[in-house]
Order: sequence, then C-alpha cells, then structure tokens
Amino acid sequence: MSPVIEIRDPADLRQYLLQGFCLQRIVLPRADRVAAVCDWALALAAEGEPVPPLGFVADIGHAVFRAATSLHAETLEIAGWPATLTRAYADTVLGRLLADSMFERAGDALRTYTSADRARGLAFLIAQLRNRVGIPGGQCSPSLLKTLRDADGDELLAEAIESFHRVGPMPMLLDFQQQIVQAMRQAVDLLGAEDVFELERRTAVAAFGQRVALRQTLQAAAVLDATLPRQKPRTVGRRHEVATNIREDDLYPVGGYSSLSTRGSIESLLHSQLVFMEKDDRPDLFDVKFLRDELLYYARDENTFLRRRRTFLIALWPDLTVSRRKDVELPWQRIILLLAFLDVALHRSIDWLRADSLTYEILLISTDGQYVLDTEQELLEMLFRDQIDNGTVTIQPMPAAKLPTHAALRSRRSLCHLLLASASPREMHIDGVDVARLTLDAPAPSLEIAAAGPPYAAEDTPLACWTTTLERLLTHWI
Repeated sequence: MSPVIEIRDPADLRQYLLQGFCLQRIVLPRADRVAAVCDWALALAAEGEPVPPLGFVADIGHAVFRAATSLHAETLEIAGWPATLTRAYADTVLGRLLADSMFERAGDALRTYTSADRARGLAFLIAQLRNRVGIPGGQCSPSLLKTLRDADGDELLAEAIESFHRVGPMPMLLDFQQQIVQAMRQAVDLLGAEDVFELERRTAVAAFGQRVALRQTLQAAAVLDATLPRQKPRTVGRRHEVATNIREDDLYPVGGYSSLSTRGSIESLLHSQLVFMEKDDRPDLFDVKFLRDELLYYARDENTFLRRRRTFLIALWPDLTVSRRKDVELPWQRIILLLAFLDVALHRSIDWLRADSLTYEILLISTDGQYVLDTEQELLEMLFRDQIDNGTVTIQPMPAAKLPTHAALRSRRSLCHLLLASASPREMHIDGVDVARLTLDAPAPSLEIAAAGPPYAAEDTPLACWTTTLERLLTHWI
C-alpha cells in the first residue's frame, strides 16, 4: 500500500503544495499554470484520494494533455534541493512514464475527453498509478486547493521560491520524492489493462459502483481466459455455407487447386505428408501433425468465397438478479462471473470463427413486462462497445413468449445457437435450434446441452468449474 499522511496544520499543507509545485520537470513552473494543476489535484481530493506532490501531478497532467515525449531543457534552481534527487526523478520516474506503452494509450484516451471530464479522468489515472506503484500522498483539504486555484499565480510562485530560501525543502516532501523514485524503480507494471480499458471506454468518469463492477468483470474474464487453450478445437462438418456476393465473378478463377492450407478433407491431403507415417511406432509423426492441425491440404479457389452464417442468441432471464450475491467459495459475485463468462465466450468465438459470418444477440428476457437487468445491460454495453458499433453484437429486451418464435426465424437463415442463462433450470425445445442451458443455482454453474447428453457435473473447485464449463460450451459452439 502507498504511504498516506494527513497534514493537519494548514500552514504545513500550504507549504507542501506550493513547494511541490516547483518540482515539475515536463515544463517549467509558471504562474499561469498554477490554476490548472490545482484543478487536477482538486479532482483527486474530491474523490477522497491522497494528493502526491503537486510537481508529480503537474508532470502527469502535462505529459498527458501536451503529449510530451521529453523533459524541458531548463530546470528551476531550487535552494537546498539535492541535485542527485532531481536527476533520479527525471530518469527513473519521468523517463519510465514517457516510455511506457500503457501510459501512452491512457494519454491518447484522455485527450479525447471533453474539458469538463479531463480533470476527473486524470484523477482516475493518477489514483490507479498511485495504488498500483505505491506513490505516497497527503490528505489535502479541497477548500485550500480552491483557495490556491483562485489566488494570483505570481504571488504563489514567489511564495514557494521564498519558502525554499527561508526554511529549506520540507522534510516530508523530500521523503515523498525519494519514495516516488524508489517505487517507480521497483514497479513491474505502471498501469493494468483494466485501467486503460476504463479510460478508453470513458467509464473512468462513471459512477463508482459501475466502475467497480466493470473492473471486477474484466479481472474475472482475464482469469477465465488465461486457462483456456490457445488453439481452437477441431471444427465439425460445415453447414449453412453461404456464397459471398461477388459481382464480377468471372474475374476470379474457380475450380482446381490454388494454394495449400492446414484444413481440408483426407481426399485433398498433400501426398508428400504420407512420409510422416511409420510402420511400427504408433502414434507416429503423422498422427501428431494431424492432431495439431499441421498437415497440409490442397485448397480450392472457391473455398475463399464461402462463409458459414451463424447466429448466437444469449437469453438472460430476470431471475438472475438473485445471482448478485457473493459466495464464500468464489472471489466475485455469480453475476460478475456470468458477465465475464459471456465476455470471454464471445471474444474467443469471434477470434476462432473469424472466417464465418457471425451475429450475436444478447436478449434480456422479461416474464411480466418489466426488465430488471438494467445494470447488467449497461455493463454489457461497455464490454462490447466495439462489437456493437460494427454490428456484430446487439443487446435488446424481449418478452419470454417471443423467444421461441424469434429463435425459429433465425434458424431459417443461419446455424442458430441459443444459450439460456438463468438462476433456475429452464426447459425449451425449438426445432432447428441448438439449445444449451446454463444454470446458476450454485457457486459452480451447471451446463446442459441438448445435443450432447446429460447435464455436466463438475467435481473441481467452483472457480475451476466456471473455466471447465466455458471450455465445454466453446467446444460445442465451434
């Protein structure tokens, strides 16, 4: 945890803020920049966060909003301040920040914010950086920061410089600056992927509860995704293939073999691959390459222009509100794990089935005319913002009575998969639709696939069961 000190004496707090303002290195301290830096610190204090030295806050802000890539050539001479500490701060702290790719992405995201949200977005960035790295800070009164913001900048800068000459550097400020250098030297990652995700999707300025739920969902999704195999399962026979519309089809050669591929039937196997067969030892190298999808096949031109149309319907039933509970056996709520489950399932299937024409419809089911999963809908819209923009994913409410008809219509034009997610078992059979039932009536989920036999019974820990269930569903979909 980063050190936090409460500065009770108003005079000491004023000295801490003014002297800290003189320590910035991205740009020179100037009177006309005092108000902006105080606004950034005020946004931190308003969120209840400790405020690091104002020079550090100013350097973060100028690096972000000025898109700075280097330090200012000149430095402000500060009486009594160690030159070695100044060089260490410039090299270790600012040098690493300006070279960090995640910090660069965070800056790119913040520069797209409106002027009203920039201070809050920067406060979020500094808070996450401070908590992850261990940057020290002091509890500051927002009223004093407002007073400094509204005061004359020339007078404040002169007071800060005079303070260094009169009493020397503040011991706590020296200690904080040394701790910042040491913390940055020892830090592994400055920002996490979930921090940049929130900044890029502008949820960093959203309500606190929504931010926590989104962060937990991303963390759970990372855990589930890390345990899945990198290579997709072997696909079954292709169905519902649809020829891509080519207006000038005479420009494209069809028939015959044009290239080599790692997918194909045994009839199109490259004959030279038979050399990997051995008479005595089984399994031989041919078997190993077959299992790894490393055998080579002849590929035809027309295969490039055939795509399989697939529709995935994910029905979320209203009784999932009872899943907003935290089980002792799980690190997150069941509903959070369900959202993470869906996030990984959709992204993995999009990646593994990139050659197919995919459509995902997340349906918020209502049984009495009222839709109670508004919070979950907002989180899903954040998770799949890019897919919603390009039309791959849609999220919409739907009465339970219309679901069978809707799924049947989708099955007429594409290979249709339906996932029923609920807190109690649901039964539904629709001709031509592949139905799977995911039930969250216990810490470990229960997955039943109509075309794959009896319900799946997991014997591992509840969290491992979520991963196993996710892998089984993806294998069935692929």
